[in-house]
Amino acid sequence: MLSNNMSTEELQALDAAHHLHPFTSRKEINAAGARVLSRAEGVFVYDNDGKAFLDGMAGLWCVNIGYGRRELADVAHRQMQELPYYNTFFQCTHPPAVQLAARLAELAPAGINHSFFAGSGSEANDTNIRLVRHYWACQGKPEKSIIISRKNAYHGSAMGSGSLGGMKPMHDQGGLPIPGIVHIDQPYWYGEGGDKSPEEFGLERAKLLEAEIDRLGEANVAAFIAEPIQGAGGVIIPPSTYWPEISRICRERDILFIADEVITGFGRTGQWFASQTLGLEPDIMTIAKGLSSGYLPIGASLVSDSIVDVLTESGGDFNHGYTYSAHPTASAVALENLRILDEEGIVARVADSIGPYLSEKWETLADHPLVGEARSIGLMGAIELTPDKTSRAKFAGDAGYAGGICRTACMENQLVMRAVGDSMIISPPLVIAENEVDQLVERAAKALDQTLATLKLEGRYKAA
Repeated sequence: MLSNNMSTEELQALDAAHHLHPFTSRKEINAAGARVLSRAEGVFVYDNDGKAFLDGMAGLWCVNIGYGRRELADVAHRQMQELPYYNTFFQCTHPPAVQLAARLAELAPAGINHSFFAGSGSEANDTNIRLVRHYWACQGKPEKSIIISRKNAYHGSAMGSGSLGGMKPMHDQGGLPIPGIVHIDQPYWYGEGGDKSPEEFGLERAKLLEAEIDRLGEANVAAFIAEPIQGAGGVIIPPSTYWPEISRICRERDILFIADEVITGFGRTGQWFASQTLGLEPDIMTIAKGLSSGYLPIGASLVSDSIVDVLTESGGDFNHGYTYSAHPTASAVALENLRILDEEGIVARVADSIGPYLSEKWETLADHPLVGEARSIGLMGAIELTPDKTSRAKFAGDAGYAGGICRTACMENQLVMRAVGDSMIISPPLVIAENEVDQLVERAAKALDQTLATLKLEGRYKAA
């Protein structure tokens, strides 16, 4: 264990001098000083001065079994002593890779029995671009290469995966999206549904996929990629009519469906995968995050038998891979993490007890004058901030200002809750206890009170 004999101020100064942070304004973080986190246990993280924060985001949606599980550290130690690293190129493999691939085949939906490993969800989605295009080329259809995604989707931040995502701020930097990727509107009823019922809106948004296939030509479209529940976009839960229609379109129009389960996988919605919760039948599933509960970096593309059969029949190499594909230590840790999720009944608990408990408590926040909607599924949820509940109005002034005020208020109340525009979202560790859910909701309510007071004081509590 690295010793830390440095003060918070010394660490902040070194951080400002040398560390470039993801998705962060360097000017702002250097002015304020980074929050230095030094340890964690259960559902709490502790800063360098010993203050405890209830982590309502499980890190970045990933610490499903909670912090401080010694079993994962022990497994990593043993594996590093036996085989710390070897690659899976050149017709090589190793026991952790074999065992993890086999275990994932047991957990995945029927017909998905193969894993192509990566170091992250971003890498796995880059793999998916190559994979689906190669699949169609193996069948003599190289022109079938366009991938359809959704606006406000998040699929990673590499050049390929960032292009698959539909977030404009990302596309404004670095030449994204790359060619051959297009985006349709998202199924965000609260923000975009207008006067339509959720059911009408869900069907309408699903049919945009069919219209886009017609515009591009079915012979040119390789796949549709989507998160079962949009995570970083604001925990957007599609209306009930959405996914059945999407499934029909993909099936009838000969389009592969990629379910990005990086956030929703490994118990987050009460089953191993949200595809099982929502009755989806993907051809490829992207996984990462909860695969190892964030203890070590690992991701994968889970691939259907029908795709692998075509690749096998072609007889050639799939000229793609990563140095750390199926890293033995990461794979061993992932296996131990899956064992804990299974044997301790953590996934079932989300469906049977703690998920419903969170939903009940979370919905009480809808009574707050600042909240237009409180929605959740499993152990992920969102509240929509609004100056007018009835009309679901947006705030006058800068979008996201209210969310930023609320995020700051959450941290002041020792709660990690993320702002997405003027939505506040949570995704706590799956091991959170009922009394900790109570603390989470109480702290969120206090933050809402402070946010409302600030907006009124500043004259910003008004509709656009």
